[in-house]
Amino acid sequence: MLARMPGSGDSSETSSATAADRTEIPVVDELTLRAAQRLVDSWMRERGWGYWHPLAQLARMTEELGEVARLVNHLHGEKPKKADEAEQDLGLELADLLYTMICMANSQGIDMQDALRRALEKYGTRDAGRYCSETIRPATPAD
Repeated sequence: MLARMPGSGDSSETSSATAADRTEIPVVDELTLRAAQRLVDSWMRERGWGYWHPLAQLARMTEELGEVARLVNHLHGEKPKKADEAEQDLGLELADLLYTMICMANSQGIDMQDALRRALEKYGTRDAGRYCSETIRPATPAD
C-alpha cells in the first residue's frame, strides 16, 4: 500500500502523524534541485513510504497550485482574504507545490535539475528576442 504524501500541512495529517512522520528534513543552505530530490527520496525511504500513483500525485499538485492561486488572488486580485483567515506565506505555498513536483519527478525517474537546465536553454533560444523592456511591466496591485 502506498503511503500518504507527507508535508501537506493538512490538520488531519498533523493530528494523526506519528513521531517518525514529524521528524524534520535536514536544512541545507544551498540546496540544488538534485540534492532536494535525493533528500526527499531518502526521507520517504527511511519511513518505508512509497510515492503515490502519478494521477494521485497530479491531483495533489493541482490542490497545491490552487492554494497558490488563492493566495495570489488574495494578495493581488479582486478577492481579499476573509478577516478571520490566517496570513499565508506565498514562498511556503510555492515550496509545497515544488515538493509535490519533486515527488512526481522522483516517482518517474526524472532529474529535475537537468530538466530545468534543458528548459532554460529552450527558453533562452526560443525567446531570445521575444521580450523587450517596453513590453514587460512590473506587477502592480489591482486598483
